[in-house]
Formats: sequence, C-alpha cells, structure tokens
Amino acid sequence: MMMMMKKKKNKRRRKHDQSKGSQPPPPPPPLKSKGSQPPPPPPPLKSKGSQPSFLDKMKARLSSGHFRMINEKLYNCTGDQALHYFNQDPYLFSVYHSGYQQQMSQWPEQPLDIIIEWIKSHGPSLIVSDFGCGDARLAKSVKNKVFSFDLVSNDPSVIACDMSNTPLESFSVDVAVFCLSLMGTNFPRYLQEAHRILKPGGWLLIAEVKSRFDPNNGGADPNDFLKATCDLGFASVSKDFSNKMFLLFFFQKKKKQSSGKKEIEWPQLKPCIYKRR
Repeated sequence: MMMMMKKKKNKRRRKHDQSKGSQPPPPPPPLKSKGSQPPPPPPPLKSKGSQPSFLDKMKARLSSGHFRMINEKLYNCTGDQALHYFNQDPYLFSVYHSGYQQQMSQWPEQPLDIIIEWIKSHGPSLIVSDFGCGDARLAKSVKNKVFSFDLVSNDPSVIACDMSNTPLESFSVDVAVFCLSLMGTNFPRYLQEAHRILKPGGWLLIAEVKSRFDPNNGGADPNDFLKATCDLGFASVSKDFSNKMFLLFFFQKKKKQSSGKKEIEWPQLKPCIYKRR
C-alpha cells in the first residue's frame, strides 16, 4: 500500500516538472543591425521662465484689475479721503504704484525726465517741492534740495501727507512740481498749497495726461485751466502740447499779488481711467 502511494506522488511530481518546462523561454532582445541608429532623444523641456504659466497670467490679470480699481478711486475722491484709504491698508499703495510703473513703461517718453532736465538746467540752488513723488525719482536725480510728498511713504526721503496741507513754510521753495498728480477732485487745493509755499517769482511745473484736457472727448479746455491758474496768482510762461501722451504747463508765481480775493472757476479735469486689456 505504501509503495503504491509513493508511486502516485512521484508520478504527480513528474507531471508538475514537465508542466514547468513546457512554457517557452522569453525571446531574446532583438539584435541591432550594424547600421541602426539609436532612437532620437526626447524634445527638450521648456524652461519655466520661457512662457508665463496660467497661474502667472491670472495673477497679472488680478493685479491689473486691482490697479484700475484703485486708480479710479483716486480720481474720484478728495486728497484727505485718499490719505485715509491708504492709511487703512498701505499695501494698496504698493499695488497702485506697481501698476502705475507698468503703465508708464509703455510711454515712449516720460514727462518727469523733461522736468528733471529743466531743473538741472536752472541750477542746484533752487529748492524744489515734488507733489505726488512716487518713488522720489526726481529727488534722486538732481543735486537740489527736494521735498518729496505723497500719500504713503515707502522711502525715508518721502513725507506722507495730504498734498493740500504740507508741512512747509510759506514762501519757502523755488519750484513746485506736479507730474501726473492732479488726481483728486479737490485738485485746486493742491495748487493753492503750491502757491502758498512758493516764493514770489517761483516756478510751477505741471505735467498731465493729454486726454484729461481734450474737450472733444469730455476733457477740460486747457485754456480754461490756464485762466484759472493765472487767476490763482500765476503767470503762464509756456506750454507744450506736442507730446502724444501728456502736456506740460510752465507757470511763474506773480511777484505782485492782487489784494482782493477772486472767485476762480476751475474746470473739471477728466479722470484718466485705464481700459482693461
């Protein structure tokens, strides 16, 4: 009986060994012919900086939209309201300033460059007040003493204040500059402040976006603006409307001021609202 069981086990074992050997071995890898070439390498991966990603595009779009919102607000509020707005969240000023620089980078010529060259040509002895200075580039570009004012100070040389109420003494500066900064609805107050701090014979230099003075498209008549500024106590020396993007006004404070106060009719300057691109 035991012998019969051993024979059956051996028989099953032989069948199992035969079944294992019945599967054919895996085929060998194909031999390369002598003239065969290695497969071409995969195309190189594009670097991350070669094209903006979808996330980068969305961030840029959001930043641009935020700039337009802040810009529109600044054109439709008073200086003290704008000061309060940025005091609540100073980061918004950085967002605005970054968007502003992006817009200016598209201009073929910068009005501040013209003003800087004008100041250099008149000598370093002139004391200058820069209203709405941004990054204080004017002060960093000339040898003159420059008082730089803006709503927020991101630089030790910049004084944060409402531009209708600066800390300067009356008759203390030779040049007052407004480079694209007559933004508030109370902009005549800014010019009144410039008149207060300027010495008799002092200069008022204004650069503004040209569309704000296009009466055919809702802008102010530049002649009305000239008349109102002269009624404030300035004399118009020259103006330059040749640039496509901006215009320039050069005034001097009259040495003899009229005794009586005159009601001044200021034109409403058209807000400069940037379109979505």
